[in-house]
Amino acid sequence: MLSMVNTVFIKASSVLVCLVLLSGCEALQRVDRGLYNAAETVSERDRVTGRRTLSMASRGQQIAQGNAAVEQIIAQQKKAGKKINGALDRKAYQRLIRVFDRIHRVSHLANERWLPILIDNSSFNAFTTGGTYIVVHSGLMRDLKSDAELAAVLGHEVAHTVANHVFERKTHQTAALIAGSEAARQGGYQAAFTHESEIEADRIGILYAALAGFDPYAASRIWERQYKKEGSARGLFFHDHPVNPERAVLTRNAASKVKSYYRNGRQNPQSAALLNNNALWRKSTSSAEAGSGAGLSAILGTALGAYVQHQGTKQEANRQAQQIQLMQALDKKVVVLGEKVIDQNSWQVVWQNRNTVNMKNVVMGVLVKDAKGKVKRYVAHVKGHVRSGARFAAQFNLPDLTVAQLKRMQLKYYLDDATPYR
Repeated sequence: MLSMVNTVFIKASSVLVCLVLLSGCEALQRVDRGLYNAAETVSERDRVTGRRTLSMASRGQQIAQGNAAVEQIIAQQKKAGKKINGALDRKAYQRLIRVFDRIHRVSHLANERWLPILIDNSSFNAFTTGGTYIVVHSGLMRDLKSDAELAAVLGHEVAHTVANHVFERKTHQTAALIAGSEAARQGGYQAAFTHESEIEADRIGILYAALAGFDPYAASRIWERQYKKEGSARGLFFHDHPVNPERAVLTRNAASKVKSYYRNGRQNPQSAALLNNNALWRKSTSSAEAGSGAGLSAILGTALGAYVQHQGTKQEANRQAQQIQLMQALDKKVVVLGEKVIDQNSWQVVWQNRNTVNMKNVVMGVLVKDAKGKVKRYVAHVKGHVRSGARFAAQFNLPDLTVAQLKRMQLKYYLDDATPYR
């Protein structure tokens, strides 16, 4: 189907270009200029790929709206009496600025003035809102093991703005709903759309890290570590990010493709050229002008891009739905046989696999719900293979809770991850 759409796009563009150039018809030229202006209203040329993507906000509007959102967060932090930036942690903020400057220098938006913001929050997170701020939580700075890991995160966040993911998502969702897409109304579709953007941001960010002189494999090490700590929760809900083990593989593959651009500790001298043509993508260019075929090309390019993105999002939503269904079916036949306290912060659980399939890469999870309704999730990795009918055990270690406290809470065990095989 995609091949057919591409063929139609190319033929239609070629026909109009020939008509405009050969006839010199002013009417056709006016139509083409009108089409171009219409395309400019609802789309922009992607800075990375050069293709048309949906967006109803100019870069100036993106900066104004995105920065307003971050400035509101800064105001809330100050109102709550929380420090930010160097006043919060001078050493951490200096590190943040130092690494960010190197990443920003090799990015597609190096000509803009950006400002990293460090806020007091213990969670493992960083984000952008489409403007020229990048917000980093203090918890993330503590948990990252090296400057290369920080560079991977910062490159990823800059990439979200470079690829216009914030405003692209808003425009795409609006267009899909107006078009009457039933899929776009479902929560799984929204998560899947963001999931695909996260993959793209990882790839762009890893290229930035390599070009800036940071080890491109650092990203995969982050997600390998997060998998050991958090598992994947494949069967619990739709994911707007790739689950940790998948993300570790995807980022490792991207790093393998760009490793030749990596110069330890220094910027690649060919970084500007490599932004447009590298092992991950080749930026497309168009020489046509409005009035000479660029209008139809822009309209068809926008429609084609939106269609491909919509189809890819539906496929990802379906993949995740099947994955959830599989994990929940397996989970029903993984039965708890007993529990044993190891010490005040850990206990062992024994299960039986009553599925008709064997399992490997098994991760068991427990959901802990306190009296206020707050739920925390913990995981335990199971060594080796779990045969059909076999008993197996895993140990949960909860440094922030004691077994005595757990007795006053609600616990629910579940199968967090597994690869079934016969």
